[in-house]
Amino acid sequence: MIDREHKLSVVRQAKLLGFSRGSVYYLPRPVPDGDLALMRRIDELHLDYPFAGSRMLQGLLRGDGLKTGRLHVATLMKKMGIEAIYRRPNTSKPASGHKIYPYLLRKLAVTRPNQVWAMDLTYIPMARGFVYLCAVVDWFSRKVLSWRLSITMEAAFCIEAVDEALARHGKPDIFNTDQGSQFTSIDFTAVLKKAEIGDVTLFHGRLNKALVCDVRQLRRSRLSTAPL
Repeated sequence: MIDREHKLSVVRQAKLLGFSRGSVYYLPRPVPDGDLALMRRIDELHLDYPFAGSRMLQGLLRGDGLKTGRLHVATLMKKMGIEAIYRRPNTSKPASGHKIYPYLLRKLAVTRPNQVWAMDLTYIPMARGFVYLCAVVDWFSRKVLSWRLSITMEAAFCIEAVDEALARHGKPDIFNTDQGSQFTSIDFTAVLKKAEIGDVTLFHGRLNKALVCDVRQLRRSRLSTAPL
């Protein structure tokens, strides 16, 4: 990843790797090797069983000989930014002060590019830790319009990805995200408002399975061979 002793500047390295420039100056607390091993296996299991919650994942981990508590699994899932893909009662709300947007995609026929864009965030294990990937995807074409990496779940790298997508591809009629704090932050929603996007919809829980698969495909095809 970023080599602070390299002759290339940190900013230049960040640009070449697709990292958010703001995040490269943040020095995260080291994650214990045991937790990193658990997180990597949780990530693999989540790819194979996207419907599995912390309880089921705990059972699968035990089947691999990895003993850990369900609450610890839930904590690691939160750190990784993943959760089971399933419908659930609307019991969660954005932070106080954030506008609540209606979910507009239910029963909507998506028939053309730039009708609906969606954005999601996923965890990527690395040799010495992990990073986060956010991507903007056109719902109709399944094309990845832009993406960014970060070592923190901040809003800044999500904003950079949206700015690039808007600059390169115009703007959508509808912009769809989940209820994550990155996407309900004042700075993030201000970007969408400035772009005069007609509708913003926040989905309670993970976005639909097709989008999640698109983001994973980006992760596998583009990042698996990246010199990180």
